[in-house]
Amino acid sequence: MQQTYKNPIYPYTPCRELNAEEQLHHPVIIVGAGPGGLALAVDLALQGIKSVVIDNNNTVSVGSRAICFAKRTLEIMQRLGCAERMLKKGVTWRHGKVFFKNEEVYDFNLLEESDHQVPAFINLQQYYFEEYLVDRAAEFDLIDLRWKSKVISLVSHEKMTQVIVSTPDGEYTMTCDFLLCADGANSPVRKMLGLESKGQVFQDRFLIADVVMKAAFPTERWFWFDPPFHPNQSALLHKQPDNVWRIDLQLGWDADPAHEKQEHVIRPRIQAMLGEDAEFELEWASVYTFQCRKMERFIHNRVIFVGDAAHQVSPFGARGANGCIQSAENLVWKLAKVLKKQAPLELIETYDIERQHAAKENILNSTRSTDFITPKNHISRIFRDQTLLLAKTHDFARTMVNSGRLSTPCQYVNSPLNTPDDDNFCSLLAPGCVPKDAPIFIARQQDWLINHLGNQFVALISYKQITAMQQQYLETLGKHPLLKLLVLCPGSVNTKLPENVTVIQDVKGILAQRYDLQNGTTYLFRPDQIITARWRQCSAEQVIGAVNRALGFELTGPVSNASSIHEEVII
Repeated sequence: MQQTYKNPIYPYTPCRELNAEEQLHHPVIIVGAGPGGLALAVDLALQGIKSVVIDNNNTVSVGSRAICFAKRTLEIMQRLGCAERMLKKGVTWRHGKVFFKNEEVYDFNLLEESDHQVPAFINLQQYYFEEYLVDRAAEFDLIDLRWKSKVISLVSHEKMTQVIVSTPDGEYTMTCDFLLCADGANSPVRKMLGLESKGQVFQDRFLIADVVMKAAFPTERWFWFDPPFHPNQSALLHKQPDNVWRIDLQLGWDADPAHEKQEHVIRPRIQAMLGEDAEFELEWASVYTFQCRKMERFIHNRVIFVGDAAHQVSPFGARGANGCIQSAENLVWKLAKVLKKQAPLELIETYDIERQHAAKENILNSTRSTDFITPKNHISRIFRDQTLLLAKTHDFARTMVNSGRLSTPCQYVNSPLNTPDDDNFCSLLAPGCVPKDAPIFIARQQDWLINHLGNQFVALISYKQITAMQQQYLETLGKHPLLKLLVLCPGSVNTKLPENVTVIQDVKGILAQRYDLQNGTTYLFRPDQIITARWRQCSAEQVIGAVNRALGFELTGPVSNASSIHEEVII
């Protein structure tokens, strides 16, 4: 098989615990240096929290594995400092086509709006994604990345976790406030604790093949139902960097995985798809079975599960890696606030609340995709095929076609951290929703809104002009140690404002349109950029109350004095 990528080999370095007379304690230990574990470590470092990352390997992913990275993931990676390399290397796409037999049924556009900083999707092999995260992690002294290290035993206590780690130089013991498990679908840590991930295994098998070829196919997602080159099954074609193309072929439940992974078996299938004259080389192949499952709880004492270790979905829809990165982002800021004693321990429980909701949503979408792609009986097949025929000429039928509902960000609209709306807003961008990016200007330099959200609480406030009363309001909010202010003001500002205030302009009017901004409208964003409150008019006390609610203080009773400012300045 041809190889377009050479896996880096990272050096094993003996750690100080091997010679320590007493076991060392760490704030956070992360098990697994895959996408989830590395994203956790980088995000924690940005929040000023040290972590130890242990992985039993010394390289990145072998094979392309996850390749579709959605807009929300790219926005998160922008905050973590990896998006530029991903966008430069990745294959950008937003169009797709659906085929039934030998006819195109319809095409779709995933991002019809203009004026967005990042695209709807890029395709990028998982090994590049991990490599970029490893390189980014190396920039932080707060991250201790330990290769060739394996957890062989652990004891979970109510207030800490103890782990025993095996290395080429022997074993050592260490403890931590929180153990984060991002060690994959077959999580050894989960098994050590006697925990289960329950769900459904679908009776079908699929071949993933990465093919190296120069082809004239556009950079779109092409999906076939019952194509002539692979009758009664489905097929998928996607372009990756380095002239590598991802091909997925449905095989059926009776297929023998060991047999189907052999090159002499794979090659005729791909030749039938691409044509007799097509020249290609096989780079990597795997056979997988659809599985949709999750743990009943992601938190057990001070052990927290993230990514495939916590929840698993089928590959169609690109919900695995994208969901994992959203879970990591959801968890980190909460951990950081608790470790810094800026929030109660109960805040971390909302990770389980919010990401259980997300996991159920992803599993539901993944299950529906699987049921549509692999009908369970003759009647289901008839309904599926008739839907595809209708979709060619009727828009309503296209909403029923499901070749893998592509990953969209979860909305935590029922989160206990949200402050409910008490004003007349449109339903879009409600508390619990992810932000919508828009072009802005700062000191006449073009920028993007989302670049100024995250890592701390941010209030976006819209003014026609800054009056003396509004200046007083900003000065009151400016005293809050956890809050940054973005003030949208169309004209020049001739008054001195607090250091944590950034004045922005909306030259194109896109920001005002997307957020339905009026004079005095305020949005409050969490450190993971999620909208947590919004008002048409509000007081400083309301904003600070919403910050405290988002920090989890209302889950425990009285508001902490450390984060409260009570001044009635109405705007």
